[in-house]
Amino acid sequence: MNLRIQPNRLNNQPSPNFVKKSQPNEFKDSLATKTQELKVSNHAQKRLISRDLHLQQEDYQQLNQAIDELKDKGSKESLLVYKEIGLIANIQNRTIITAMDMEELHTITNIDSAKFIK
Repeated sequence: MNLRIQPNRLNNQPSPNFVKKSQPNEFKDSLATKTQELKVSNHAQKRLISRDLHLQQEDYQQLNQAIDELKDKGSKESLLVYKEIGLIANIQNRTIITAMDMEELHTITNIDSAKFIK
């Protein structure tokens, strides 16, 4: 009978395939951060640029709070009216999917809620 001793098993050293598990809190914090980020779709970015509409960091914080409120109430697709900008957002994905200025804001379809942000 041939017995082999694997060199990586000597002195209680882990095997090379050993993957260090991240701490549960690190993963939870990372996941929470990712799921709370507000995303802007490529289409919405193009619309914001073409209409010369600008959002600053503090604007994103306001929008994030509004999306949190809408999510708590069960909204899925919402119109966010902020300053002089109309934004359609997918609440579950936390994504702004299109943008328009107030002159374009006449008839909006396929939304289940609206939020006026002051």
